[in-house]
Formats: sequence, C-alpha cells, structure tokens
Amino acid sequence: MRSLRARLTPYWLALPGGLWLVVFFVVPMFFMASLSLQTGDPVNGFSQTFHWSTYSDTINLYEKQFVRSVIYATIVTLLLLVISYPMAYWIAFRGGRYKSTVLFLVLLPFFVSFVIRTLSWQFILADNGFILQPLKNAHLLPQDFHVLATSFAVICGLAYNFLPFMVLPLYVSLERIDHRLVEAAHDLYAGRFEAFRRVVWPLSLPGVFAGVLITFVPVASDYVNASILGGTHTTMIGNVIQTLYLTNNDYPAAAALSFTLMGSLLIGIFAYARALGTQDVMQTAA
Repeated sequence: MRSLRARLTPYWLALPGGLWLVVFFVVPMFFMASLSLQTGDPVNGFSQTFHWSTYSDTINLYEKQFVRSVIYATIVTLLLLVISYPMAYWIAFRGGRYKSTVLFLVLLPFFVSFVIRTLSWQFILADNGFILQPLKNAHLLPQDFHVLATSFAVICGLAYNFLPFMVLPLYVSLERIDHRLVEAAHDLYAGRFEAFRRVVWPLSLPGVFAGVLITFVPVASDYVNASILGGTHTTMIGNVIQTLYLTNNDYPAAAALSFTLMGSLLIGIFAYARALGTQDVMQTAA
C-alpha cells in the first residue's frame, strides 16, 4: 500500500497543473478547432460543415502578413540576441554584488503595462516629438521624414518590449558557468576569444535555446506594436486575427488562422530544436 502511494504521489502533485491545462488550453483548443471548420454568420449562427478549405483560403489571402510576421520575429530575435548576450555576460561575470540591482533596472520598465510602454514609443517617435522635431527644425531631417508607420518603428517596439525574454534566460545560463573553467582555459594558453568560443558559448547554449524560443514565438504572434507603431504596410498576422475576431466576426477564418499560426510555430520550433540539437544542449546544461 505504501509503495503504491509512493508511485502515485508524483501524479497527484501534477494533477492541479494538468487540470489547469485541460480546462484553459485543451478544451478551448478543441472548440476553436471545431469552430475553424464551421460555416455561417453571427446572425444566423454557425454550423459544423467540416469546411477544410477555410485553411487554404485564409493562407492564400493573408500570406503576406504571415511572411512579414516571420521576418519581423526573426529580425527581432537576432537583434535581441546580439544586444542581450553581452548584457547578460557582463551581469553574470562582472556584475559582482550589483547583479540584483542591474537585473532590477533591466526589469523596472516592465512593471508598466505593455500597451502603455508601446504608446510611449509612439510619443517618442512622433513626427512632432521631442526627437524628430528639433532635428527637422535644424534642417538635419526633411520636414516629411517620419518613423511611425514603418517597419523600423514596429521592430524597435517589439525589440524593446521583449528584451527581458532574451536577457533573463541568457543570464541564468551564464550565471551557472563555473568561472574556474574559463580560468583553466586561459591556463591552457587560450585567448579570450578562444576561451569564449570553446567554453562559455557551448555552456550557454541552453540559455540561447530558451531565449530564442520564448522570444520568437510571442513576437511572431504580437499585434499591439504593429497596431500602435505601424501602418497598413506593417500589418502582422496577429492584427489580422484580431480584426477577424473582433471586427468582422468571421470566427471560422480567425480560428483557422490561429491554428495555422500555431502549427507553423510548432514546426519551426521542432526544426530549430533539431538543428541546434536539444540532446547536446541538455547534456551541456547537465
């Protein structure tokens, strides 16, 4: 009896989390999958007709937005990796007793609402804002120059809003590296770059893997930054899904696009994991 109870204990501990996932993820996903195959309208109602062509129709119709979202997510993820890695490296290896303070300063702006932070970027990048207007008055920029409603503005907003998603996993991974390994590499006549390439970088791959993963996925599906900082030529797939759900009331098309986006991201995640080699990453982390 005691051995049976011991075997069942892990399952009892996992039960609350499992029920939470079933109620708030599996069940909504099931109904959304069913909705994506229905036809009808909000007035007369929707009926299940297993209309599979909704998927192909929406993909063909919004192919540009899909491609644009993937391009933006790729650019933002690579940009954040370049920015965040030196920052996380400095905090982990040079931060000393100020590590907690620096991390707090990195996270401090993100105590403010996501939307408010994005609106602040709209104020900063405005045509008559405190950055562009003085430059225009000094004739350093043409009067018709603008940053808002461009891909640059959307990418800047995305990179700013998702910075902690990259910094924190990198910091955790770099913090776990034993500094004596780097010292041993120097004792074996390895220069700074060689020690970084052969010791620090391989051991930090779990953080790189996690940072890229949890940054790319939400960036690709974001719609707030494109709505506030972008224009008609910077629409992302998240904006399309939002419009179909809340404005056009075309629930089957919106559900089909949501599933297509989720499936595309899952395929990309598995391909990325296979290319990086999750087995090697986990062995390195261990």
